[in-house]
Amino acid sequence: MPPTMSLTRADLNRIDAQLAETDHRLVHDYPGDDGTRQPVHTVYLAADRFTADTAARWGAQALDTAAAHGGLARLGALLGQDQALAEAVAGRVAAKLASEPVEDLRLDFEDGFGDRGDEAEDAAAVAAAKEVARAVAAGTAPPFIGLRFKSLEPATRARGLRTLDLFISGLAAAGELPAGLVLTLPKVTTVAQVQAMAYAVSRLEDIHSLPEGRLRFEVQVETPQLILGPDGTSPLARLPHLFPGRISGLHYGTYDYSASLQISAEYQSLEHPVADFAKAVMQLAVAGTGIRLSDGSTNIIPIGDNVENAWRLHARLVRRSLERGYYQGWDLHPAQLPSRYAATYAFYRQGLPEAAGRLRDYVGRTEGTVLDEPATARALAAFVLRGIQCGAVGAEEVLASTGVGLPELDALAHPRLAQPAAVRNR
Repeated sequence: MPPTMSLTRADLNRIDAQLAETDHRLVHDYPGDDGTRQPVHTVYLAADRFTADTAARWGAQALDTAAAHGGLARLGALLGQDQALAEAVAGRVAAKLASEPVEDLRLDFEDGFGDRGDEAEDAAAVAAAKEVARAVAAGTAPPFIGLRFKSLEPATRARGLRTLDLFISGLAAAGELPAGLVLTLPKVTTVAQVQAMAYAVSRLEDIHSLPEGRLRFEVQVETPQLILGPDGTSPLARLPHLFPGRISGLHYGTYDYSASLQISAEYQSLEHPVADFAKAVMQLAVAGTGIRLSDGSTNIIPIGDNVENAWRLHARLVRRSLERGYYQGWDLHPAQLPSRYAATYAFYRQGLPEAAGRLRDYVGRTEGTVLDEPATARALAAFVLRGIQCGAVGAEEVLASTGVGLPELDALAHPRLAQPAAVRNR
């Protein structure tokens, strides 16, 4: 005889009814990461300096800088990598800098462009759209590309929106928008500014007959008001739920944020305690929503007599961010690309053996030294996938070490995406 329950069907139905709203919110407000590629960095460049061959020129300059300082294998040694790791990383970094040196490029009309008057900025916005379209058509554009325009504060609002309009209109006139188009809204202080941005891009979608939601944007977290509002809550936590599907990422702004808290210039850094607090709030605010995170930049540039010291600093900061769950950051100069990729590739290559072993044990249901739960298996698979996507490790290496191919890795890292659509959207 089957066991007899005390709770009745009516009781279970009542509980289902009580939790219906929670069930809906968990599915629709917290869909998780969509599994697509996230760039390891964003390069910022004054908008009028961009040409269709910018990425290739940055790659060549990065390789020249590395060669002038003993090569990429020596860079690995400078960063504390043993010989085998340094050589493995160097080969992959060299290939990366030759084939895809810039993963994400933002044409900057804000701090990097300044106030040059309306006539000059109008001309630059129109030219930028044409040059981006030309680069995309020629296949020389980075996988992700877009612009940062001036903020929605009163002094720059009209100018910023005009630049955004001219740029999007120019791209639309040239044909289909770039698949990796990204827009960046800087110096956000209130939810209302994000609401205004959401309205602006929705109007541009209507005007240019674009699909709803085509124009997504990043929010730059550069002010304390966005971390902690006057009512004691964090406005950041409201953004994913007020504007679902519109916000693609939160980007930490190292220097604006530090300056706003009166941190002296000497100590402004993405590893300052105020930065760590802000970035922890950012992580909590968007956890599970699918909105991605990016750390900021360091303004210590590897040039002149400071190349090797700057490389060590940059690589340490990149590694620090990766260890804290920030898989993207800003780069400001071609000479930062070698240390960006060397540190990133070493992070994934050093972590691969343990991740591979634990995945192999988990998939094979083999008892190992670590008893991993499904949530940890997701994290392990996501780690390995990120390593493959950025070029740090090869899919064939992963298959050999784990016995797990890309489709199974995807299913492990993003189990919801592997479910039928009807089940995902219930």
